[in-house]
Amino acid sequence: MPCCFDAHSAKLVARAGFPLTFMSGFAVSATRLGLPDTGLISYGEMLDQGRNICAAVGIPVIGDGDTGYGNVLNVKRTVAGYAAAGFAAVMIEDQVAPKRCGHTRGKQVVERPEALSRIRAALDARDEGADILILARTDARAALGLDEALARARDFEALGADIIFVEAPRSVDEMRAVAAATARPNLVNMVEQGDTPVLPPDKLAALGFKIAAYPITLLSAATRAMEEALAALSDGREPANLASFSHLREVAGFDDYAKAEKKYADQ
Repeated sequence: MPCCFDAHSAKLVARAGFPLTFMSGFAVSATRLGLPDTGLISYGEMLDQGRNICAAVGIPVIGDGDTGYGNVLNVKRTVAGYAAAGFAAVMIEDQVAPKRCGHTRGKQVVERPEALSRIRAALDARDEGADILILARTDARAALGLDEALARARDFEALGADIIFVEAPRSVDEMRAVAAATARPNLVNMVEQGDTPVLPPDKLAALGFKIAAYPITLLSAATRAMEEALAALSDGREPANLASFSHLREVAGFDDYAKAEKKYADQ
């Protein structure tokens, strides 16, 4: 599951044939604000970005709900808002505020009772009418150790979370333990050069994971491509490996627009 950061990247994921995508908080913070994923982006900014993404594609989109943007009532509001925006699922995590990227140092998590209260509030919002799945995430591995992370995962499952996510296991053995800890579908984060071993999809499936997210792959690829194009322009050269103008127009939807315009003009 490649993660997107705007409507254009989401459309590329869908066009490539992937069955779902994830709106990455890391990538949205970087592209929308030019800021790091350290809790600076707001609920309103994420919701606005997500609304555009969900409207642009016909595949399910998972939204990064961070810590819920406040107390448990904020969590409920976040879940309801993400559902109304069109998200198929929302991720709620147990970090303290301000939260940090899951593969950076210095992360802290709230006590387990507060973590469970957040997930309980998210589930209440779902059960009270928000048509959305709840992806419960714990970052306790880095802060408190694997045993505490697995205990939280089991508690999230017992509460009724739809998908479980233990962030940043540090070895294949830890990944295997994470996948075996609950019977719910498990998500694993494939962060290039992060804390978790990056494995091919077949090996992840063999370990027991149902969903593999690639949160920064597209952003990393786009960043490198833009830097190379800028270096070429700076040197007075024509950038290499550019998409053709016709392809860019087609991806942006000009062809579909022209067909629709003609349809109504002919009536």
